[in-house]
Amino acid sequence: MRKDLTAWERVKLARDPKRPTSKYLINYLFPDFIELKGDRLYGDDESIIAGIGTLNKIPVTIIAEEKGLDTEDKIKRNFGMPHPEGYRKALRLMKQAEKFKRPIITIIDTPGAYPGIDAEERGQAQAIALNLKEMMKLNTPIISVVLGEGGSGGALAIGVGDYILMYENAIYSILSPEGFASILYKDSTKAKEAANHMKLTANDLLSFEVIDEIIDEHLGLHLKPEIGFNNLKKSLIKQIKRLTKLPLNELLKNRSLKFRKIGKYNESE
Repeated sequence: MRKDLTAWERVKLARDPKRPTSKYLINYLFPDFIELKGDRLYGDDESIIAGIGTLNKIPVTIIAEEKGLDTEDKIKRNFGMPHPEGYRKALRLMKQAEKFKRPIITIIDTPGAYPGIDAEERGQAQAIALNLKEMMKLNTPIISVVLGEGGSGGALAIGVGDYILMYENAIYSILSPEGFASILYKDSTKAKEAANHMKLTANDLLSFEVIDEIIDEHLGLHLKPEIGFNNLKKSLIKQIKRLTKLPLNELLKNRSLKFRKIGKYNESE
């Protein structure tokens, strides 16, 4: 695991065109994956892939943000920026998982929720808020994985996990470095400088207890994804076994405490 990279270098690796997307990861970890579509209200959002599969013979529900592979696929997937129907589809599958007592695995890889007028007209903010509320009280284990980019509410809407794993070259933040630079410096070209102040790397977030574990990529997911994928698989199996043994009241209590303590700080004298 490399620790000598700057925050901006991590940003570039998280966005590397050769970095595998969620679809690649799903095909590797869940070869029996069955995709389920639609939010039962408006339509299907292909920037979120959702369905069921097995991991080490354990039935699980998988919900993932997908950026797309080539240009045509990226456009179809809206570059991994979900619309409200994507989040509603995710919640529909989460409720199904709760009903059938399946653990949920979410895969985060988005620059953020789609901010277009059409998304706002269909209730983007409400869809994200509802997911946050409902995930906090779901009666089944939730494990979240930050694969590449984890941007703002677009990531949080599927990121309320009992255990959060993050790849070493992934990033997780309130918004993009470009957006941060535009607000703070009034200049988006200062994104590199902004990234170094945002504390968006896996090491930063582990120290703040926002995430629980860093997954070693070895040479990097863009070069040798199988090693990083196998490291993730081992952790997922371990955590599913641990979390499914917990009484539901303890699981929910721990989840609530986990998120309530984020952001605590001590004022200096």
